[in-house]
Amino acid sequence: MLARVAALDAEHAKALAGGGEKYTARHRARGKLLARERIELLLDPDTPFLELSPLAAWGTEYPVGASLVTGVGVVEGVECVITANDPTVRGGASNVWTLKKSLRANEIALANRLPLISLVESGGADLPSQKEVFIPGGALFRDLTRLSAARIPTIAVVFGNSTAGGAYVPGMSDHTVMIKERSKVFLGGPPLVKMATGEESDDESLGGAAMHARSSGLADHFALDEPDALRTARRIVARLNRRKAHPDPPPAPPPRYPAEELLDIVPEDLKIPFDPREVIVRIVDDSAYDEFKPVYGPSLVTAWASLHGYPVGVLANAQGVLFSQESQKAAHFIQLANQRDIPLLFLHNTTGYMVGKEYEQGGIIKHGAMMINAVANSTVPHLSVLMGASYGAGHYGMCGRAYDPRFLFAWPSAKSAVMGPQQLAGVLSLVARASAAAKGKPYDEEADAGLRAMVEAQIEAESLPAFLSGRLYDDGVIDPRDTRTVLGICLSAIHTAPVEGARGGFGVFRM
Repeated sequence: MLARVAALDAEHAKALAGGGEKYTARHRARGKLLARERIELLLDPDTPFLELSPLAAWGTEYPVGASLVTGVGVVEGVECVITANDPTVRGGASNVWTLKKSLRANEIALANRLPLISLVESGGADLPSQKEVFIPGGALFRDLTRLSAARIPTIAVVFGNSTAGGAYVPGMSDHTVMIKERSKVFLGGPPLVKMATGEESDDESLGGAAMHARSSGLADHFALDEPDALRTARRIVARLNRRKAHPDPPPAPPPRYPAEELLDIVPEDLKIPFDPREVIVRIVDDSAYDEFKPVYGPSLVTAWASLHGYPVGVLANAQGVLFSQESQKAAHFIQLANQRDIPLLFLHNTTGYMVGKEYEQGGIIKHGAMMINAVANSTVPHLSVLMGASYGAGHYGMCGRAYDPRFLFAWPSAKSAVMGPQQLAGVLSLVARASAAAKGKPYDEEADAGLRAMVEAQIEAESLPAFLSGRLYDDGVIDPRDTRTVLGICLSAIHTAPVEGARGGFGVFRM
């Protein structure tokens, strides 16, 4: 696990490097701060910043991080979602992964009622990839107006170019801060204006901060430099009169077992089962929990606990496979959590629902559907952590990405796919054999071995957490030792909005 964490750190370093030394030096030579330095000045001193989707675009033709930093941090005592363009990467231009990452940040802000602060310096869409960005990109501006309509504040601080579609970020935010002789906000820059109208213009008269502060009224605040702009943004947040729906709990006792031991729990071979209670006691308060139905459906642990003082219901896979009893137990437990308005924490290590004649006749489909029904219609906040395997419909039943968990993280040991690589390759092999037999043709064993090896390698590569995180199927791959801290930040953010369970709103359960 330490080796995997080190490999993860190396990938995170690529995001931290931005556009590399050349473009970082050029940016600094202009007297500008880097994206994460801007965030650090914005945040309250000595408070954490939970960066989200740092591996976005991993494994694609675009730089790791997707030229955007997003996360949750505290500004003037208020938890906020913060996004910051990284201008050292292609001038902060947006590609398809930048868009997906930004939309995910907006989704988190809306679901948890967190103010959204945009630190803007972007040339708009990365023009060579405009076909993938332009049409879906309109959702960014839609989200800003929906946040505002939901009385969730939006604040834009413009540090440089905010061109074309990027001009609508300050244009549609509730509060806009621009910087003297730095901010440039226009739908079309001087070259485009010249091409479209024949008019000669310069940056300042067309879209400078002074013009927008004095003439257009787009700038609500006129800052002298970057630190002044960030100070102004902090003062805006201080005056928002924001109140959390739920008060923060008092300090809670830490676990009795060291977090370091979380490195040893998940076996390198995910076929080897492990006891998730060993994880639970290392992340919940005082290592104390009350298990629900401990001897019924033992392949799924369900328990009540608290984490950093917040009550949680935990569902954790014990032996990997979900049977009918586990599915019914989960549905019952999820309904109870909704009656009590208690958030749910899903700890994944599942190969899916059990298959076979005995289990099909015993109703595994309807029982699995019961669990998925309960997850899909539960309205208390869900948190998911992929520790080991997360395969097949078990990924859905344990609240995978498609089921809208408020936050979803993975450990470096996690793998997720429709099934394990060997099983998938084996299924394809059996289908090919059956096809050859039906046609009366001999089966090429050598070609079969090559096919199986190729498929196994492909599925293995596509099951790894960095690959999945690069496509934003989670909110980040985390060091297991940080799990309690990460979940605590998420639970605090979640309680900014009301935590309310479903009031009889579940679909039909097949009995």
